[in-house]
Amino acid sequence: MDDQLRKRAFWALIIFGTIALATIAVCPLVGGSGLDFGKLIRQEQPDWNIFLQLRLPRALLALLAGGALAVSGALFQALLRDALATPSTLGVSAAASLGAVIAITTTADRETSFPLVWLYALVGAGAVIVVAAKLARVKRRFSSFTLLLTGIAINGICSAVVLLLHSLAGITKSFQITHWLMGGIDAVEYSTLGLLAVVVVPVCFWILVRARTWNVLSYGDAWAAGRGLDTGSLSIQGFIAGALLTGTLTAITGPIAFVGLIVPHLLGRLIGPDLRVLLPAALFGGGAFLVVCDTISRSVLAPIEIPVGVTTALLGGPFFVWLLWTR
Repeated sequence: MDDQLRKRAFWALIIFGTIALATIAVCPLVGGSGLDFGKLIRQEQPDWNIFLQLRLPRALLALLAGGALAVSGALFQALLRDALATPSTLGVSAAASLGAVIAITTTADRETSFPLVWLYALVGAGAVIVVAAKLARVKRRFSSFTLLLTGIAINGICSAVVLLLHSLAGITKSFQITHWLMGGIDAVEYSTLGLLAVVVVPVCFWILVRARTWNVLSYGDAWAAGRGLDTGSLSIQGFIAGALLTGTLTAITGPIAFVGLIVPHLLGRLIGPDLRVLLPAALFGGGAFLVVCDTISRSVLAPIEIPVGVTTALLGGPFFVWLLWTR
């Protein structure tokens, strides 16, 4: 990495890291019911409890989820060599959602069944990777066009099965499934945040460390193979990492769309496509983006909360159409 690139990466980390910290410091204080800053400083109830047990863990969850989804989006865009690719391109999000919905319909209490929901979501996401691996073995190489078409088919199948399970579920389960499928950031226990961080942080770090490899793969299989890279193995590793992040986050927040599309694309236009700079910026920028979206969701119609998945879809839908139009 030359000096100029190191400088760009350093400033990207400083700028977007500062933005992420600022959102964590400010957004938990914003809401439909304002908090008394004096009581917060003195740690008086109920303001201190609302801040510490509800708003802060919710903001931290949004930071982790947004950062991981943005990193996954940038990674999939590099592997598939398509700026419109997201974690849902291969059907990973849809398969993880199907797994989680199966878990919800087979347990009595969604909250106490989190490990099972997580396991089923990971199994669903992993199944998609197995399909991609089989395609790679048959075709002897990864075709982004083939994988994109496979993702479309998987999305359709998973959506149909989810609708079937939804229609067969009872009233209580049906409500849980509907609420979960909207995608939302809720206050969680700090132990759950710690468990999430144990998975998300190492995987994101591994992806960032291998940014140079993803750069080479983004130029095409022939280019990468000519430089001695095992494109099939590396692509599988990248897809597994993206599936692990997507499946884990989907189990907790439900499917949250467009974060992996909006953030990497906008940042790519600001700081360039080099993943050695883009991936760290996406990690912090995606986290800050989702924290702000969640703050808007719980504030704009307070005391009614809009699921953050609805907010990101309202922002991402027009953005996606704009991308198609400009392309």
